[in-house]
Amino acid sequence: MTVTVTVTAAWAMPAAGATPAGAAAPPAVQPRAETAALYDDEAGGNANADDPAIWRNPADPDRSLVVATAKEGGLRVYDLAAREVQSIAAPPAPGADDAPGRFNNVDLVLGTRLTGARADLAVVSDRGHDRLRIYRVDGDRPGAPLKDVTDPAARPVFNTTQDEINEQRTVYGLATWTDPRTGRSYALVSRRSDTRLALLELTPGRDGTVGYRTVRTLTLPAAFPLPDGTTWTPCGEPGELPQVEGMVVDPANGTLYAGQEDVGIWRLSADLKGRPVLMDKVREFGVPGTYDEETEECVPGADPGFGGEHLAADVEGLTLLDRPARLLASGQGDNTFVAYDREVSTGNAYRAAFRITAASATLDGSEVCDGAAVLDAPLGKRYPKGLLVVQDGQETPAAGDRESTGFKYVDLRDVKGVVGG
Repeated sequence: MTVTVTVTAAWAMPAAGATPAGAAAPPAVQPRAETAALYDDEAGGNANADDPAIWRNPADPDRSLVVATAKEGGLRVYDLAAREVQSIAAPPAPGADDAPGRFNNVDLVLGTRLTGARADLAVVSDRGHDRLRIYRVDGDRPGAPLKDVTDPAARPVFNTTQDEINEQRTVYGLATWTDPRTGRSYALVSRRSDTRLALLELTPGRDGTVGYRTVRTLTLPAAFPLPDGTTWTPCGEPGELPQVEGMVVDPANGTLYAGQEDVGIWRLSADLKGRPVLMDKVREFGVPGTYDEETEECVPGADPGFGGEHLAADVEGLTLLDRPARLLASGQGDNTFVAYDREVSTGNAYRAAFRITAASATLDGSEVCDGAAVLDAPLGKRYPKGLLVVQDGQETPAAGDRESTGFKYVDLRDVKGVVGG
């Protein structure tokens, strides 16, 4: 039985730590490497970089991998030199008028026996087909380390018919979680253009495949009471609600952090029980907006001053640093990464911010970052103290009018230098 929970807008909202008035611009760190550009057009395979995950090869950390989504371009697998080692196509459209596969977010499940033998899995949200796609990671297959083990009987997550799926209110953001009390593994997913989250248990299928079942859902608010007595709804296209994409689960305490793009970051239990807390708001929180159908953009009104101080909408990639214990979030509005304390007792206090800027004329920084992933563990000679991988939404130099994206690799020592303490 699936349990559905709806959260009203009377949420708990503690104050986050303040940034000193007149503070200088955030410090900058530079990437060490970048992947080849992906192009979102027919000539480039409609590939658009979105979200990364980092897999550590325990037998040979130098041969660790980055698994990354490329939307209609499927999956890309890179080595630690940012070279492509595998490309996996997204599933085709089931019919001529149907949506093709579109891989949005990816996360890992380590050491599971869901396939029958102990294995690591990459779990992907396929927003084109409203399904999860699951791949076994095998470091002994250097040219093709990922193998599709998705149960063929896997059903859509939020919809029931192909016509509904074609409306694209489908599975979107994703984070994985293994409950230490039971050993069961889950995927937490969001729904595009909606405020709903779902907890999906990963289940063994036939012949070493992996499926999933819905345990419960939770609906976050779409409208918010403001201190002046009015109610604010983030501006968007008619019929679209403020969606969640970036998500991550803290394995130390089973806390899910979920970024509602135009609102802020929610903190809640990964089992989707209990009351969510809006731990920080974007600066644009409470700003009224009017949707312009001609430009398909929202025209903002006067800022009433109810927003946060650190994040610029959209809040996107969320990832966890272990030493020191930090939650990192990307703010697309000003190309800044914000670091918060992972200690709930501090109210997830703000700790620092930084930007990823160009290292040279040919190695640019990260702009309008979507997904991000940290692995705080030794990764061989190149990254002996760990790695941060971030999406770059404006890969440069661009090739004419082609939309180009990619991923940047940042030495974790450089990040710790600005978020520690």
